[in-house]
Formats: sequence, structure tokens, C-alpha cells
Amino acid sequence: MKHFIFYVFLLLTIPQALLAQQEAPYLIVVTTDGLRWQEVFGGMDASLALNKEFNQGDSAGLFKKYGQPDTSARRKALLPFIWNTVAKQGQLYGNRTHGNNVNTANKYWFSYPGYNEIFTGCPDTLVNSNDYPPNPNVTVLEYLNQQPQFTGKIAAFTAWEAFNRILNEKRSGIPVTAAFDTITGKQLRPEQHLLNQLLLQSYKPWDEAECLDVFTHAAAMDYLKSARPKVLYISYGETDEWAHAGQYRDYLNAAHQVDAWLQEIWTFVQTTPPYKNNTNLLITVDHGRGRGRAWTSHGEGVTGADEIWFAVIGPGIKAKGDVMGSLQLYQQQLAQTMAGLLGVTYKAAHPVAEGLLPLLK
Repeated sequence: MKHFIFYVFLLLTIPQALLAQQEAPYLIVVTTDGLRWQEVFGGMDASLALNKEFNQGDSAGLFKKYGQPDTSARRKALLPFIWNTVAKQGQLYGNRTHGNNVNTANKYWFSYPGYNEIFTGCPDTLVNSNDYPPNPNVTVLEYLNQQPQFTGKIAAFTAWEAFNRILNEKRSGIPVTAAFDTITGKQLRPEQHLLNQLLLQSYKPWDEAECLDVFTHAAAMDYLKSARPKVLYISYGETDEWAHAGQYRDYLNAAHQVDAWLQEIWTFVQTTPPYKNNTNLLITVDHGRGRGRAWTSHGEGVTGADEIWFAVIGPGIKAKGDVMGSLQLYQQQLAQTMAGLLGVTYKAAHPVAEGLLPLLK
């Protein structure tokens, strides 16, 4: 009886914040396709904003919205949540101006290989096409779904249709709402019916391959609020699409909007039990882009397209901000990092790169 009373007393006197740091059972992963590290760490590129080929005839508007006299102010203007919240409470990696390098380990430098590397921890050379069939590799999300504490509590919402294959929805058992997939269920709420209707009737600049990010975000937030998953993945795609089109204004605006959505996600989890002080948020990209006039391109042979970045914030993550100093990290290390943030070791038939938890804590 004395021992029981002692343990009850111990639990009552341990700070709740410390308990949350020890458990951290929730994880949200967000990717924004092909957003360059140059804009993340440097803000708007004035040379591109002034270039008539890319500025969509609105250089004045770009400078009014994102132009600032120094790097710190420019990047805050473009990505206020990243730089006012994550940089103060979490960590950012990939600022190559300070020798902090993050690269893809795969040699292809485009989307399917990049997402495969992010979620499998393995730069599989066989995954060499965006049209690649359902992923033969078991992702960290699929592995987590096999663990009793996470089974049925993982979901993905993505703008690009390929994620049904990348995450192998059929085999993994993870619900993947991709592109123009609609919200399903026995009894949909009126707002879910409306989301489906708006999605199917929306403008389709990329035909059936990809929807506008706003629909992916709306469906993901609806699911987060109603289903309360333990692991949620959201993939936005417009940063890549507008870059390929050479539309720098739209590219910057898409990045700015993703940042606003990150703020919305973080505000919700930090004000809602059981997520509050108990959720890690990991943000990254599938590939980089070229430099200068080549900013519209990526892929093998495009200099700089293997240069990426990531950011993380959550309980137990030290507030290091914009991490500086010589360091070389790789995309393949993120899969085991995700598992580690959940207190799990990711195991697969393929090799899995070592995670980064010791660096983050």
C-alpha cells in the first residue's frame, strides 16, 4: 500500500509537460512539393521577381508583398509561421549559406523517388518514374499501421494522385485521399458533402492528376478535427506546379498559403487535447530545384535539384532555430526519424537509414 501511495504521489507531482514530452504519441508530416531551400531561408529571390519571363507582369506586387531590405525580414514576409514559430520553438535544416546541407540520397531528384525515400528511408534505384506502379517497399506509415497502437489511426491527404501508389493504399490499409478522391463514409456530414461537391466541380489546371491544394487542406483538416488520427500526412503540390509553369508570383503565393495552413494546423493541435503539447510536426520537400533561370526545373542533371530542407517542432525538440554550421544530412534519414518521434523503431526488408532523433533532442 505504501508503494502504491508513493507512485500515485510521484505521478501527481511530475509536471504534465514532462509527461507529454516523454510520450509524444502524435505526428503530423507535411510536404510542399519542390519548394526550394533558397526561398525558405532567403525569402523572395529579387532576380526572379524582376524577371519579366517569370514575374507574371507583377514585379511591383511581389516587392510590395514579399520584398524586404534584409534576409531575415524577407523570409518572415514569405513564411511567417516558419520563421516566427518553428524557428523560435523548433529546428530548421538545409540552410546551405551556413554550410548546413540536406540532400536527397536518390539520384533522380524528382517526386516519386523522393517521396519513396522520405517514407522508406531507402533510395531505391528501381523507383525511377513518377508512373511507377504501387510501391513494393513498406513505408514507415505502413509499418506503423501494423503496430497495435497505431492501427487504423493513420491517414494521408494528398493533392497528387500518385500517392495512392507511393503509399500503396491497397496493401498498406492506410486511407489515402489523393487528388480528386472524395471523402467517403456511411454518414457524411453536410460540410463533407459540400467539400466533395466543390472538389469535383473545381477548376482542374492539371486535369485529373492533381487538385488545387485548398481541397486537400480542407479535407485533411476536417479529418484531423473529426477522426483525431495519431499520424497524419498532408502533401501540397502547387509550389511545384507553378514553378514548372515559370510563374514565380503563383509559386511564392502558394508557399505563403502553405505556411498559413501550417499555422492553422499547429494552432489546432496546440489548443486541442489530446494533441496539445503532445504532437510533433515535421515539414519537408521531395526534391529541390535548379538555380537561376533553371529554377523551374528539377531532375537528374539539374544542378541543385538534390538540395532540400526540413523543419521540425514539437515536445522534446530543442529550440535550435535555423541550425548553422557544417553538417550533411540526407532525406533517407527522415523515415526512421518519424518512427523515433513516436517511440518506435521502423523495421523493413530493405535497408533503413539511421534517424536523426539524437540530433533533435
